[in-house]
Amino acid sequence: MRSAFITGAGGFLGGHVRAALQRQGVTLRALAHSDASRAALTAAGVDVVQGEIDDAALLARALTPAPDVVFHIAADTSVWRRERARQWRINVDGTRALLDAAIAAGVPRFVYTSSISVYGLTAACIDEDSPRLGLHGPVHYARSKAAAEALVCAAAQSGRISAAVLQPGHILGPGDRHNWSRLAQLIAARRLPGAPPGVGAFADVREVAAAHVAAAMHPAAARAWVLGGAAAPFSALVAALARALHLPAPRRTLPHALLWLRAVLDESAAVCTGRPPALTRESVALACHHLCVDDTRARIELGYRHQPLQTMADDTVAWLQTAGLLAATQ
Repeated sequence: MRSAFITGAGGFLGGHVRAALQRQGVTLRALAHSDASRAALTAAGVDVVQGEIDDAALLARALTPAPDVVFHIAADTSVWRRERARQWRINVDGTRALLDAAIAAGVPRFVYTSSISVYGLTAACIDEDSPRLGLHGPVHYARSKAAAEALVCAAAQSGRISAAVLQPGHILGPGDRHNWSRLAQLIAARRLPGAPPGVGAFADVREVAAAHVAAAMHPAAARAWVLGGAAAPFSALVAALARALHLPAPRRTLPHALLWLRAVLDESAAVCTGRPPALTRESVALACHHLCVDDTRARIELGYRHQPLQTMADDTVAWLQTAGLLAATQ
């Protein structure tokens, strides 16, 4: 792999994939949505094209000449119903546009970042042969990712392009500004009342990025890999973050009914304020789900590795403090 095109290169996971590719000497071109992202990527030595993910003409120009691999990592992860139309446009229409452009340009390999949520809120342990129940489930983000993944898989199975699909669980690690890092910020501010009752599969962002690079080089023309990680209740994640902060952890596990009621109230208030609610019914459904993942295939075929939950929590907190996003609490 000598050249690659990447979406989401300014984000959490995308930033780690970009850095991993640059360490291997891969020439990169990236799609940036904002001026800030464009400036940061340009400063990092990336050739940047700025625009929208569903702009077919822009994508055709961006993929000329054709790179060896397209990494499609960008996604709208909102769990607020008022943002569903935008989410579908970005996640599904954007994937379709980029996939069509890659096929037209003759790109040899398409690597798509899906999500473990495509399997839905099932009680069964998930592997790659599990049904994609998320396509018809209650979480719109999962529906959009499952629909987009289906487009990629259909193109690969028809022989129009070679494609790899990665399905990460809950990603932790340095560079996280908007996901699990919010728990650390709430703990540091003594504002977290307790942990949700769910169970997660926590993946190290650096290992997930390495799996993307390995998947790009895998010979299979159509292949998916689930990427799990340290299996633990969310209360264990809260405790690990609190230890990294040298603070006591909230001991309370919040019941589903209380979280659901708070989400209803937050969503009602958001109708008036226009600001995204802190909790939604969809985010509560995800936080209360007991996730089980069997990622044997990825560990064998991609060399994917799990990391200890405390190590990931320590690294996340250390990065937040270095980035000035979390005051030191020692």
